[in-house]
Amino acid sequence: MNLFEAFVRGGIASIIFSVLGIVILFIAYFVIEKLTPENTWHEISKNNNVALAIVFASFIIGISLIISAAIHG
Repeated sequence: MNLFEAFVRGGIASIIFSVLGIVILFIAYFVIEKLTPENTWHEISKNNNVALAIVFASFIIGISLIISAAIHG
């Protein structure tokens, strides 16, 4: 295998794992959205609930770290 083939295979694998990670992150977000009693996106954007925005930002960072660790091995 030459350098170009390795580069293409690595690029394709990176794209696949990136898309897979983003899909898993959205699934996790929608699960949390269904478990909470109110519409969190509306609460953050319309009512400017900073505390809820911080909680969801930390949730997204935490889930992203878990997904990246699982993909990386």
